[in-house]
Amino acid sequence: MGLLSSMHCVGMCGSIIGTLTLSLDADIRQNKKRLLPFVFNYNAGRVTSYTLAGSLLGVVQSLLVMSMDESTGYRILQILSAVVMGSAGFYIAGWFPRFAYIEKIGLHFWRAIEPYGRKLIPVKTYRQAYLFGMVWGWLPCSLVYTALALASTAGGVSQSAFTMLFFGLGTIPAVMGIGIMTGILTKLSGLQRFRQLIGILMIALALLAAIPDLNPMRLQHAQTMGR
Repeated sequence: MGLLSSMHCVGMCGSIIGTLTLSLDADIRQNKKRLLPFVFNYNAGRVTSYTLAGSLLGVVQSLLVMSMDESTGYRILQILSAVVMGSAGFYIAGWFPRFAYIEKIGLHFWRAIEPYGRKLIPVKTYRQAYLFGMVWGWLPCSLVYTALALASTAGGVSQSAFTMLFFGLGTIPAVMGIGIMTGILTKLSGLQRFRQLIGILMIALALLAAIPDLNPMRLQHAQTMGR
């Protein structure tokens, strides 16, 4: 899911990485080997925030499920997650642009923490890059919220945290590569057919979330247990 979200990341996060890059000294910007550790720490901070958000959501999910029958509560979360994920697929494909309004959910929180990120500019150290990435990780993003919806069905705090960790890791190749392969990534993100293909794959993931019995790995596991 993180990999499928990458084309959205190119458009949304490219300008943020540009801000980070421009805040560095000219000799660092012009040297890829020196620039790479800053971009890496930046992304490491972002993924850390995703993982923390997953942990917090796992706590909320556990409390919600405790208030009702566990299987019923989990199934409700599963269906809601599938609806959000399917909507994200239609959004990426360009068939449901209004899905972007979901980003308003975290707008007030973002306005509260965004000034802390500005205080870290210009970035001079790896630590500053990491902390700036942690702030960036809370930027309102429809695809991150979609991943959080999926994480809510993971079954516990640690599972939700790991779901968001691996979602974040999946976005890293594209975001890390923006400075290296900007032309190629930008061209791909602008191709309507490519975006539609990504959207369809996201919708397929949503169907697997809504109807777990369709999952080939689950079917294989069931057949193995039957033997």
